[in-house]
Amino acid sequence: MNGNTPTYRSKKLDLKPATLLLLAGVVFIAFSLRSPLTSVGPVISNIMQDLSISGTVAGFLTTIPLLAFAAVSPAVPKIADRIGMARSLFIALLLLAIGIVIRSSGGIGLLIAGTFLLGVAIAFGNVLLPGFVKMNFPMQVGLMTGVYTVSMNLFAGLAAGVSAPLASATSFGWRMSLGVWAMLAVIAAIVWLPQVAKQPVLDVSGPAKGPAPRPLWKSPLAWGVTFYMGLQSVMFFTTAAWVPEVLMDRGMDAERAGWMFSLVQFSQIPFTFMIPIIAGRIRDQRLLVTLITVIYLVGYGGLFSGNMAAAPLWMILMGISGGASFGLAMMFFTLRTNTPSEAASLSGMAQSIGYLLAAAGPVLFGAFHDLSGKWTASLGLFLLVIVLLFLAGLKAGKDEKTVPLP
Repeated sequence: MNGNTPTYRSKKLDLKPATLLLLAGVVFIAFSLRSPLTSVGPVISNIMQDLSISGTVAGFLTTIPLLAFAAVSPAVPKIADRIGMARSLFIALLLLAIGIVIRSSGGIGLLIAGTFLLGVAIAFGNVLLPGFVKMNFPMQVGLMTGVYTVSMNLFAGLAAGVSAPLASATSFGWRMSLGVWAMLAVIAAIVWLPQVAKQPVLDVSGPAKGPAPRPLWKSPLAWGVTFYMGLQSVMFFTTAAWVPEVLMDRGMDAERAGWMFSLVQFSQIPFTFMIPIIAGRIRDQRLLVTLITVIYLVGYGGLFSGNMAAAPLWMILMGISGGASFGLAMMFFTLRTNTPSEAASLSGMAQSIGYLLAAAGPVLFGAFHDLSGKWTASLGLFLLVIVLLFLAGLKAGKDEKTVPLP
């Protein structure tokens, strides 16, 4: 690479009232993107018992949103170009609230339908927030990426922690526990509403500058970013779906297991904030990839060992590695491209194919347990994915671009 590769050092935000309102909207959207997903794991046994479903079907509940992400993500930038990014996000928040309500309203049919609908809604936030940050905070990409990833993980951890207590607090059980997050989506829509009038149409792809990009599927670097995005998603969504159940099988009560997973989520927070900033200040991120991999192996290796006395330590290390890898994956969309158009294309590819890959994780984890009756093979899946994640990260972290500069 030449010496002109940009880094993304954060400059001070201009904290005018309009900027603060915009920032609040981004934060509240981020609050809404993971809580409907992480609230499922601690009550998955309640759902299985109430609806008489198997572990494989229960794992599929976490997979359905990922399939929705994969199906919808490539179309999201085009839809936002047509009706506006702000309006697209507002409609997505309303769909999210509707999907959450439907999921908690009936039997297995409504559970699946509502889960798919909320997955479609979340896909819009997943794809549009990075593009929104790149366009509206071009000199604070690392900082703002850290802000919204921290916001996502903050409420993800809260949702995991309160899920089981909410399920036992009322006669509505798991339905109340999962349905309550519709209120958060409605609040986010209200906070975001002023942006609909201010930004009716935004071009998420940005101006066409620089060389015309070659097809991304021909770029080994694009595949490295895609697999890094997908494999870290395998780790997160499989952990969210099944680690509380693993802990309960090893003797923890449901509430403590839920709070153990909250520890995973809260441990992510400082690293989802710091890693994007650090990654934006260096040209080659392979050392970061290596350090993250080591922490992954210690955390999930400890869970595999069955040493429950050290469970809080394993949860913290799992959170640190998961938060760091997620923040780094989000930054790769900017770091490995030259223009906003290229970044949007790479984001669409990585989130579509990556989430399709991630969809297999919870189902395989549940299926392995159904076949063997033990968690050994399922937990071994985590260790295999970590090795593959490291190999993808070595490619994604190298200082190069999907479309080299002339």
